[in-house]
Amino acid sequence: MLTPNIDLRNKTVLITGAAGFIGSNLVMELIRTIEKIHIVGIDNMNDYYDVSIKEYRLAEIERVADKVVQSTWTFIKGNIADKELINRLFEENKFDVVVNLAAQAGVRYSITNPDVYIESNIIGFYNILEACRNYPVDHLVYASSSSVYGSNKKIPYSTDDKVDNPVSLYAATKKSNELMAHAYSKLYNIPSTGLRFFTVYGPAGRPDMAYFGFTNKLLKGETIEIFNYGNCKRDFTYVDDIVIGVKHVMQNAPERVMGDDGLPVPPYRVYNIGNNSPENLLDFVNILQEELVRAKVLPEDYDFESHKKLVPMQAGDVPITYADTYDLERDFGFKPSTSLREGLRKFSEWYKAFYMIK
Repeated sequence: MLTPNIDLRNKTVLITGAAGFIGSNLVMELIRTIEKIHIVGIDNMNDYYDVSIKEYRLAEIERVADKVVQSTWTFIKGNIADKELINRLFEENKFDVVVNLAAQAGVRYSITNPDVYIESNIIGFYNILEACRNYPVDHLVYASSSSVYGSNKKIPYSTDDKVDNPVSLYAATKKSNELMAHAYSKLYNIPSTGLRFFTVYGPAGRPDMAYFGFTNKLLKGETIEIFNYGNCKRDFTYVDDIVIGVKHVMQNAPERVMGDDGLPVPPYRVYNIGNNSPENLLDFVNILQEELVRAKVLPEDYDFESHKKLVPMQAGDVPITYADTYDLERDFGFKPSTSLREGLRKFSEWYKAFYMIK
């Protein structure tokens, strides 16, 4: 196991995408558990999905932050593609650690709205890298994605695998992030760690994710479409597990070492962060249904069979995502522990409360 080389106490941390699903939960975890941490969050609060969920997350952060007087939380509504804003934030705050979670998410949306992916995922990330170069940081942690594995046939996906076959623009932008981070690590000795997330779910998650969309449709009496005739498998990972993994990584920056050529050996790592236990989509749907009934989101006599439709695979999707998480376990002794049923139970209970379902 690695020995932590960054003490987050008394450090100033930038978290981009702070009103997002993973970002907001990470902010709350750090405020709860790290003494005297100073967090600046930025998010553009776009309307890719229901902004009220982002506002709810920010309100939850405020609720947590109000109880911890020795730490500080500052939120900036802004776009990481705004180079002037990013440079000003870095100059004013002298960040020790940066966690870049801001990105335009979603595979299918990238097919119909490519411009926003280039703006946020390429230009925005470039601005973060340039700022880390000009205002040096101890560690840059950034979100990649399991989508970089594209059409790879080998399962489980390993960080040693080639990732040269993206099947969506979203995947291509995430692969680009890894390449850009590697170049900046080599050129400017910036310790950076990329995290390939695998299907994150939980309360106050993204409504474009399958479990959330299914719930919305079932509640309206609409039919849910299960792709690849139900033969999809996903490495569903509960958000609390993801956040603990990110926190471990933040505290372990790759070491700066000089190579024989007199130049830095890139202080650069990439990890898969997933559950290492893929679930069949049909099983996932069945557990979700049971938990929605248990939480009284849906009535006990709901006719699920009449609201399910098995359909072919869609463009840009892959039949299975499955993470080899050996490196994460070896370096941090970390393995996600939340069962699918427990995670979906918490989501169902949150959904009932958030939408005030009687």
